[in-house]
Amino acid sequence: TLFLIHCIMSSAPKERKRVGEILELEREIQKRWEETKAFEEESPLEEKPPKFMTTFPFPYMNGRLHLGHTFTLAKCDFAVGYYRLKGRKCLFPFAFHCTGMPIKACADKLKREMLMYGNPPNFSEENDVEEIVGENGTVNENELDDITRDKAKGKKSKAVAKTVAAKFQWQIMESLGLTNEEIAKFSSAEHWLTYFPEKCEYDLRKMGLKVDWRRSFITTDVNPYFDSFVQWQFLKLREANKYIEFGKRYTIYSPKDGQPCMDHDRVTGEGVGPQEYTLVKIKVLDPKPKVFDSLPSNIPVFFVAATLRPETLYGQTNCFLHPDLIYSFFYVGSDSSEIFIATERAALNMSFQGMLPVEGEIKYVKGLEKVKGETLLGCALSAPLTSYEKIYSLPMMSIKADKGTGVVLSVPSDSPDDYAALCDLKKKKALREKYNISDEMVLPFEPIPILDIPDLGQLAAVNICQKLGITSQNDRVKLEQAKKEVYLKGFYHGTMLVGDYKGEKIDQVKKRIQEDLISKGLACKYVEPEKTVVSRSGDECVVALCDQWYLNYGNPEWKEATKKCLSKMNTYMEEARHCLENTIDWLHEYACSRIYGLGSRLPWDPKYLIESLSDSTIYNAYYTIAHLLQSDIFGSKPGLLGLKPEQLNTHVWDYIFMGVGEYDKNKMGGISLEALNKMRREFEYWYPVDMRVSGKDLLQNHLTFYLFNHVAIWRERPEMWPLGIRANGHALLNNEKMSKNTGNFLTLYEAIEKFSADGMRMALADAGDGIEDANFMCDMADAGFLRLYQFLDWTKILLGKKATVPKPLLRSGEIETFADRVFDNEMNRLIELTEEHYEKTFYKEALKTGFFEFQLARDNYRQLCGSDEQMNEKLILRFIETQALILSPICPHITE
Repeated sequence: TLFLIHCIMSSAPKERKRVGEILELEREIQKRWEETKAFEEESPLEEKPPKFMTTFPFPYMNGRLHLGHTFTLAKCDFAVGYYRLKGRKCLFPFAFHCTGMPIKACADKLKREMLMYGNPPNFSEENDVEEIVGENGTVNENELDDITRDKAKGKKSKAVAKTVAAKFQWQIMESLGLTNEEIAKFSSAEHWLTYFPEKCEYDLRKMGLKVDWRRSFITTDVNPYFDSFVQWQFLKLREANKYIEFGKRYTIYSPKDGQPCMDHDRVTGEGVGPQEYTLVKIKVLDPKPKVFDSLPSNIPVFFVAATLRPETLYGQTNCFLHPDLIYSFFYVGSDSSEIFIATERAALNMSFQGMLPVEGEIKYVKGLEKVKGETLLGCALSAPLTSYEKIYSLPMMSIKADKGTGVVLSVPSDSPDDYAALCDLKKKKALREKYNISDEMVLPFEPIPILDIPDLGQLAAVNICQKLGITSQNDRVKLEQAKKEVYLKGFYHGTMLVGDYKGEKIDQVKKRIQEDLISKGLACKYVEPEKTVVSRSGDECVVALCDQWYLNYGNPEWKEATKKCLSKMNTYMEEARHCLENTIDWLHEYACSRIYGLGSRLPWDPKYLIESLSDSTIYNAYYTIAHLLQSDIFGSKPGLLGLKPEQLNTHVWDYIFMGVGEYDKNKMGGISLEALNKMRREFEYWYPVDMRVSGKDLLQNHLTFYLFNHVAIWRERPEMWPLGIRANGHALLNNEKMSKNTGNFLTLYEAIEKFSADGMRMALADAGDGIEDANFMCDMADAGFLRLYQFLDWTKILLGKKATVPKPLLRSGEIETFADRVFDNEMNRLIELTEEHYEKTFYKEALKTGFFEFQLARDNYRQLCGSDEQMNEKLILRFIETQALILSPICPHITE
């Protein structure tokens, strides 16, 4: 809002008057479209004229649409405008996504804030994010609702993930311009479902979108028609006995929400998955440092190090700890039979993976909950597989608290970081003395040859450090370069020199060495997020071993069929194709169920909800018949066919979408054959989707799922598989990332008020065509609007429609002069170029040739003629008509 006020204040009054005129014109045109039902389409009864169906991933209804949404969805509208000119029947439907946990989480957060701070709340004490988390990381059970207790019912000492600072939800709602009275209503999740879809549709209508609004709907079981469709989809997936399975799987998990945290439920970390490590147990020997005095004497104690390279354990010379990190001592095993030492963050991950006595809870050794790393240095240790009988814990400054366990195996033969750190300790007596490290703990230990790597030899880390001139563990840039080369060459080309697998390739034995270590009790499997993931509830996620329903995208047969689908699709950009190919290759199991939020229930296990990226894969098919089933977006009233939700069953959906089944009125909910055939005809005419437009960030999840699920549901009908995916980059605003925090942010509504719909649409087209990030320039929107206004004004003058200016006299007769022929030819050339650009979805280029260069051709013609009177009237009328036509996909109001 501040951005809009600034823009308006800085605009000249004359410009604001012009914008007001165009906004009024746009309202009149939109009213005309609505009255004539211009964009409402039905399938033809017999003939099947060419069609074009395009869709945009339905936006999530937790706020108004912004320029980022608009940049992407505009491409759908531009395409529809173009194909309507080409004579195709076009369908652009639009719906509103409400599935998942963000809406429910925000509503529940508002409830808590109102409970704690009043209505309206008084935040003067600034308790901020400690609203439910106490000083010691324990949860105040009186303040906590059921969502937090799902995983470990009512545990008094339950470990809680770190809560990330954020604004109060009430303040976020205030930033949307809502009053206190209005905000209070949002404490009910259902209110979000009625409020934001209405605002979204209003804004999109003001934009002039060519949408058949009869087909709009919201998701979740609030809409009984769509709910039935989603349940049918999942029954079909399960029916094949190869797409949906149940079992324990490592999953990104929100302790605060008590359930898996999928991509759409995250503030940061979208696309991040679980990373598996080998957790190596390094036994603490006597004599122990003083800090160990309070430990029970009969329980073994281990430092635990998470490694991706179990094959290097043969080369351990010590283990590293960070002197300034805080470590925890905690019990492990159902009978608390061992004690591990690691960071609290790692312990929390372990607590959700069945490694600790109680799930979701860290049982600390009393008095050793938080121990500084420097007090643990100099411990005598026994490490598995190394040829050294005894090694020691030593200091290393580059260990990170947000990765692994805070304990690092030291293999200086094949880790440049380890070699540099060990050399520092050997060379710098003062460093050893600082941390009370005696010479005997460091000086006798030399790198052990354990791997042979082509070009790098048997002591790869030693050789590359010498080659690159690395002299200290502080040479971070060179160390990163060295590490990358050693790890890549070692994994793909290295050979074992020692151990049970001597002479074998590393990539062939890595997994077997891990399994051997685990079977002998020398290690265990440990999993954590690849990078930091923060849920929309504000907590840092862990990896949990969860019972869940999951889609088995790793199924080889399913992958091959999906690759076949992709091979026949138009992806418009090769980068998009490569990304989809890579994602199909690496994608495996994906959790499709959850216990908290909004959505549809799994039909065979209704305690689970279907998560938001799983109910949004084939809903494009529902668009084809939505208007026949429901008459409002909520499905509260029947649609054109007068059917009730309870009449819809598997037989009905199969008849419509699968093209199978003999008509049986009793089996098919009493629905008439005529109604069933009407729905089948709608689906079979419009499907498949010709072009799905999306931001590139959805290529690695939603769009890949979209392909997999279409292939699975219509495995016997490949003609229903998607035909095209058009991905684009993110939209920058004035060369900077859009951000509410910095004020560089513009909603769709604000952009229309500032630039008019057509002015904004022109700037959206001009922002960029490729998959790289685009740039919406306010200056371009202002300049574009002015050019549009001038074109309209000039046209009024030429046609004698402006009372204050006399109509100019143009030359009548045939096209005969040199200037006439040049202008006529130039228009023909630009028409062909513009058509080519539209066909390729290069709208920036279409705008360039179809407007800017087209206008320039007119200006050049006027100059060649010397005066308006010498311009040919037929040519000028052709120019006006053609300009209106070829610009209409981008700027439909003024051209109309």
